Amino acid sequence: MELLLQPLQYEFMVKAITISALVGAVSSLLSCFLILKGWSLLGDAISHSVLPGVVISFILGIPFAIGAFVFGLFSTVAIGAIKSRTRIKEDAIIGIMFTSLFALGVVLISAIPSNIDLTHILFGYVLGITNADAIQTTALSLLTIGLILWNFKDLVAFVFDPKHARSIGINVKFLNYLLLVSLALTTVASIQTVGVILVIAMLITPGSTGYLWTNRFETMVVIAIISGVVSCVAGAYASYHFNVSTGGAIVLMQALIFSLSLTFAPHGLRANHR
Repeated sequence: MELLLQPLQYEFMVKAITISALVGAVSSLLSCFLILKGWSLLGDAISHSVLPGVVISFILGIPFAIGAFVFGLFSTVAIGAIKSRTRIKEDAIIGIMFTSLFALGVVLISAIPSNIDLTHILFGYVLGITNADAIQTTALSLLTIGLILWNFKDLVAFVFDPKHARSIGINVKFLNYLLLVSLALTTVASIQTVGVILVIAMLITPGSTGYLWTNRFETMVVIAIISGVVSCVAGAYASYHFNVSTGGAIVLMQALIFSLSLTFAPHGLRANHR
């Protein structure tokens, strides 16, 4: 009990645990749609592409969410435009786009004198999150959750069978952009918690964990959210007690839960062996 209660004596830890749990919930919810849609690599691209936007926002003195969101949307639009107009395959375009924009961010950090801490951008620093950033992250997370839940049934139809969704009158193009915007918003909200590099784990691992346990999408979402929230809270506690990176601890907790699921879940390795 002392291990659980001691961190709660400090305001920064209460804030860090709360924000981490909220980000874990929204990223886990979105990860279920990304897994079924096959957009794992696209999530990786957006999470890395926002780095120059974050740096430019710091330089201009504006909220980092603005620059990150603009560059996140720019990368998705650019990928779609190049794919539709050239013979290059989508995975190659995604690889080129996110590495180029990530490199641009690193160059901006090294070339422009500033007090930007590259480590905090890359790996997050939720223990030192300010009240303004906490409010910003909360607003973005709640907005994303609201968008997804408001269009939940249509999104489920879209990720399972876009052709059928279109045939029954669902606006597939709108849902495609809605999912992209939600992905960009979630990436921006997660940067303070786990950083640019580790965001992809938040967007993929919880959904993959839920996918191993059930064939029902609603159950998959519940399992993913539980695993995401538990790993975020446990990672925050681990970073306090062992003085390690919060983002790294969160991702390792998610990897541990996924490894156990991979072994013991109904669709895991042991079940397939039997």
